[in-house]
Amino acid sequence: MTKPRILLADDHTLFVEALHKVLEPEFELVGEVGDGRALLEAAPRLQPDVIVLDLSMPLLNGIDAAHQLRRLVPDARLVFLSMHGDATYVTEAFRAGAAAYILKRSTATELLQAIRATLRGQLYVSPMLAKGVLDPLLHGKRSVGQAHAQLTLRQREVLQLVAEGRSLKEIASILCVSVKTVEFHKTRIVKQLGVHTTADLTKYAMTHGLVSS
Repeated sequence: MTKPRILLADDHTLFVEALHKVLEPEFELVGEVGDGRALLEAAPRLQPDVIVLDLSMPLLNGIDAAHQLRRLVPDARLVFLSMHGDATYVTEAFRAGAAAYILKRSTATELLQAIRATLRGQLYVSPMLAKGVLDPLLHGKRSVGQAHAQLTLRQREVLQLVAEGRSLKEIASILCVSVKTVEFHKTRIVKQLGVHTTADLTKYAMTHGLVSS
């Protein structure tokens, strides 16, 4: 019987090594990547059944990557494995296409249960998460904070890269756009968020899970 194929996306090497030991007996691990953009490149090529991904990853966070993965690998089930248990992160992950969301402090057994559930077409939320954490999602509520002030995906990409300390030239290269385009997006972001400094942008990105604190 063919084992389900799993792709791992997490920038913590020791944690990924631990995942290998947990998953290898039951699943085929087809690859591992350490940032969100590498994930977008690898997923269509490897065609995994399940993608286990972190929320906070360099270059492109898990939520914004998930939005694009829905188009690139629509049949892959997305299992978020994150340190963040806040309702904002969880509901945004499911809006982005998550099939499961569990915490990194969960047991190995729970991770296996979550993956098996997603392969059966079910959704899975860690019991460790606070009761009612998905209420905003189930009832269609969406605060300004959860919507990231209505930033577009490209603006969120630029915001994350700015918060990671990358220069405008580096950002332009990563996104395959001109420096002027990056400057335009940064100016719009500053105006929409009502902030004034790069430090303010970085704080906002951390608060909304776009970069690790």
